[in-house]
Amino acid sequence: MSAPSPYAPLVARVPVRTGEITVDGTPARVWTYGPDEAATRIVFLHGLRGDHHGLEPILAHLPGVRVVVPDLPGFGASPPMRGRHDVAGYAAWTRGLLAAVAPEGAVLAGHSFGSVVATAALAAEAPPVQALVLVNPIAASALAGPRKMMTGVTVAYHRLAAALPEAAGTALLRHPLMTRIASVAMATTRDRDLRRWIHAEHGRYFSTFADRRTLLEAFDASVRHDVAEYAPAVAVPTLLVAAEHDDIAPLPAQRALLARFPDARLAAVPGTGHLAHYEAPAAVARAIAEFVT
Repeated sequence: MSAPSPYAPLVARVPVRTGEITVDGTPARVWTYGPDEAATRIVFLHGLRGDHHGLEPILAHLPGVRVVVPDLPGFGASPPMRGRHDVAGYAAWTRGLLAAVAPEGAVLAGHSFGSVVATAALAAEAPPVQALVLVNPIAASALAGPRKMMTGVTVAYHRLAAALPEAAGTALLRHPLMTRIASVAMATTRDRDLRRWIHAEHGRYFSTFADRRTLLEAFDASVRHDVAEYAPAVAVPTLLVAAEHDDIAPLPAQRALLARFPDARLAAVPGTGHLAHYEAPAAVARAIAEFVT
C-alpha cells in the first residue's frame, strides 16, 4: 500500500525542471531545483541504489538555493556508462557533469556512496568547486566497520546474485523482500507513518538500477572504498553531516575522518541514522545552509 510523503507539500513548492546531459558519451537525466538566479548552487549525488527522489526532502528545505541532482549512470532514469561503474568511473563522470552544468563553479555534495564519489572527484583533479558537503559520509570501509558481519552477509548475497544466470540473479537483486530487509535495517525513526513512507520509497526506487552488471560493480565499489582514502587530497572547505545513530558511518569514524581533511568541520544530526535525508532532512538542510550561504 502506498504511503504519503510527509515532505510532498514542501517539494511541490520548489520549481523544478528536468533535462538530459551527455558526459563522455553517457547521457544522464538531471533534475534542477530552485531558482535559476540563486546565488548558491549545489550539485548533489545520491547514494547506492537511489536516484534523485531520495534527495528531494533535503532540497525542499533549502529555499533560494539551486540544486542540480542527476540520476547517476545506471540508476533511476540514467542508462549505464560504457566503462566500469566503480569509484574512478563515477568520479570522472562527475567532473564532466560539473563542467557541463556548473562551469562557473558550485558546491559539490554527496550522500552515502555519493560522498565517496564526490570526494574522489575532487581528489584527482581540481574542477570548479568552491566547497564539498558530505551527508552520512562513508568514513571507513564497510568491510571493517561495526556492521562488518551484516556487510559480509550482504556481500554473500551479491555474490550469489552474480553466480546465478543473469535473469535469476537480477530478480534476486530486485526481490521486494531483500529491499524491505535493507530498509528495515537502516531506518531508525520511531514514527510509524514515516517508517511506512521510507519503506514505500525504497520499494519504488531501490530496484531501478539498469542491470545486474551495473549494480554489482557499484556495490563492490561501495564496500571496498571510503571517503578517508581520498580526503587528504581535497583542497576545498568540507562539511561532514553525520548522524548520531548511524551504524554504517558511526560518529567515532566521522571524527577520525574529520582529521584527514585539510579543512573540514563536522555537524552531527541527533536522533537519526544513515537515512538522515529521509528522517531529518530539515536538520541536514540547516547544516548545509549554514555552511554554504
